[in-house]
Amino acid sequence: MKGQQGSNRISSGAIAAVSAVVVAVGGGVAWLTTHSSNTPTPVNPSGRIAQPPQPSTKQPSTKQPANEQSPNVYWLRPTDKNVTLVPQPVRVASIRPNQPLEAAFQSLLAGPTEGTTDSTTIPKGTKLLGLKTENDEVHVNLSEDFTSGGGSTSMMGRVGQVVYTATTLNPKAKVYIDVNGKPLDVLGGEGLELQQPLTRESFQKNYSL
Repeated sequence: MKGQQGSNRISSGAIAAVSAVVVAVGGGVAWLTTHSSNTPTPVNPSGRIAQPPQPSTKQPSTKQPANEQSPNVYWLRPTDKNVTLVPQPVRVASIRPNQPLEAAFQSLLAGPTEGTTDSTTIPKGTKLLGLKTENDEVHVNLSEDFTSGGGSTSMMGRVGQVVYTATTLNPKAKVYIDVNGKPLDVLGGEGLELQQPLTRESFQKNYSL
């Protein structure tokens, strides 16, 4: 009889312990559920649920844009009584300091494109041997072909083309023209004297086309 009573007491104690664990676990779950349901959900002003910001997948560009310039090449165009200098832009993606002017002179020496009414008096075969810009000065070194052929009007026209093309990026610059590395003082068989340095202003004053 005593054994049965002890067995009953043990069973009652075990049952009580299990009940306490169940109650504790249930209370914890209920606490978590209550607090989870009380957490506010962010919304935007329109009343819609706000979405968390998404990380950007766009990669920043590391390519540096080229410094593009548009120097002018100058051609000769006939008018009613004489000829005039007219510009034609040349687009150049500049990397080196002198590259825009070098590209302009290469286009100038190559001559105008077919189908245009513009012309040049620079002899075919003339080459650019060197070009240097320093402060407000432009030094142009041309091959000896530059001095061949043509009368005084042709000579003045080609000088004007060189002066205006050389000063396309700096209209106030002073231009020095060399042929085979030597200063060009007299041009052509008719002896066109060049008073260097040349500028746009001095060309307009001293060399009428």
